[in-house]
Amino acid sequence: MTAKATGKTPAKKAATKAATKATAKKAATKPATGGAKSAPPANQAGLPEKFLDQQRAALVEERASYLRQAEAFEAEADALAEMREPGDVQFDEESGEGDTLAVERERDLALSAQASAQIEEIDRALAKLDDGTYGICEVSGEPIPKDRLKAIPWARERVEYKVGGFSRR
Repeated sequence: MTAKATGKTPAKKAATKAATKATAKKAATKPATGGAKSAPPANQAGLPEKFLDQQRAALVEERASYLRQAEAFEAEADALAEMREPGDVQFDEESGEGDTLAVERERDLALSAQASAQIEEIDRALAKLDDGTYGICEVSGEPIPKDRLKAIPWARERVEYKVGGFSRR
């Protein structure tokens, strides 16, 4: 075939050949990824895939439960606020720090905040599942025992590093 028959001039053929060589050279220097999408990273704690799937399901279920709790406590606090009349707070020796509605509302708001904090912890654990670092202690870098992860799927550290408090905040 002639250059006229293929529609390519000698200059176009040379440019195509150079581009093909450049693409082949790039592919040779890049590590193989196994397709267009790269595979998710392997779990650094060496946990079996089946266990990780069970943990993900447990975390998603716990998250939904805490979300319902947070919303319910917040709604209850809002309802208590609506029940109160403006200026309906007494501070005297008999009533202590305020009326019962105010105390209940504060309790509901505190419980809602605690549930929201647990949701953040669960979201963090789910993100670790996605990036392959689930089950690795944030303090020591060692694997967290499976039994601890079964008991507290959002655990961030080994028991020996958790001693001394229930929260990092």
